[in-house]
Amino acid sequence: MICAVYKSRRKADTYLFIKQKNNFDVVPEPLLKVFGQPELVMLLPLEKRQHLGMADINKVKAELEKNGYYLQLPPPQVNLLKEFLAEQGVSPTE
Repeated sequence: MICAVYKSRRKADTYLFIKQKNNFDVVPEPLLKVFGQPELVMLLPLEKRQHLGMADINKVKAELEKNGYYLQLPPPQVNLLKEFLAEQGVSPTE
């Protein structure tokens, strides 16, 4: 299976995988509105891949088969100050 990968111009590190290039019929309209104008990044042959950088390839394949698209969101931001304070045993309210 070859899928098309698009990035969002509105949301950093947000990608949309679809089964067929430029066929957004399967993507819900509200999602496309939030995503913004999709920008093609690459055509990706999934059958030749064992893994993807930020997404579980098996989940991507399953969602493409089930829904026709997969939305990859960026990982949540880590609060380094909060982690440091916790490691030091300091409560953030002190």
